Amino acid sequence: MSLFRSSIPLVRLTSLLGAAAILAVASASAQSSLSPGPFSSTLVAANESSSLSFLADDSMGSAAALPSASAAGGSGAAQEEQGWKRKATHDFALEFGGGFNAPIGNDTSSSSGGPFITWGGNFTVGGGLHLNKYLSLLAEYQFIDDKLPGSFIAEVQTQGGNAHIWSFTLAPVVDLFPKKTNSIYVTGGGGFYRKVTNFTEPEYVEYCDYYCEIYSQNETVYHFSSNQGGMNLGFGITHKVGGPASKMKLFAEARYLFLDTPGIHETTGTGTTGLIPVTLGVRW
Repeated sequence: MSLFRSSIPLVRLTSLLGAAAILAVASASAQSSLSPGPFSSTLVAANESSSLSFLADDSMGSAAALPSASAAGGSGAAQEEQGWKRKATHDFALEFGGGFNAPIGNDTSSSSGGPFITWGGNFTVGGGLHLNKYLSLLAEYQFIDDKLPGSFIAEVQTQGGNAHIWSFTLAPVVDLFPKKTNSIYVTGGGGFYRKVTNFTEPEYVEYCDYYCEIYSQNETVYHFSSNQGGMNLGFGITHKVGGPASKMKLFAEARYLFLDTPGIHETTGTGTTGLIPVTLGVRW
């Protein structure tokens, strides 16, 4: 009996110690699941750092992509603008030229029966469009400076004179062989013409600088003018220079120019003006 009784407290003590051990293990497990340990905090920090790094790389990549997109758009606009300028430059036509004028002789001035205009020079400038490889349309300005015949000047009883003609015309140009180095073209048109006939007398003028000098110069003492329509028709030849891709052409042409000018006198003179301007120049 004494042995059994002495063993009961020992069993109770063993049971109490086992229960305490179980409670300690359960408490340690709960704490490990609620609060991360040193290794788990390191892993969390690493994951957060990698996420931030990924977000930063993604934002930087998007920002870097924006300039490239704008640059591509800018490049496209630049190419479009360059193409437009190339087309406008290719379609635009330009010409410069000069030469001499030959009288036709089908106009008469007065009772003497002679012409009232003779030889002189001309200057021409024009611009327009190449409508296609065969046809161009030019707006031309031309200035003609011609002398007056001696018989006409003597009739007016002056010592000199000249005739000036300004014109603004539209002239289509048809190139017959546009792909050839040497080609032939026909042209013609009409528009506004102004003709001014001047009669001059020499006047003596004194000019003084370091010393005085007397010289003579022609002064207009009488003139008459007229505004009218006119027409021209002619042909020419061209020679392409600068290679196959070049638009530059040298040209030489002759046109027949007709003006319906009024008569100089009420009872004499036909009132028409006819000339053949011969022009040498360059076209693009």
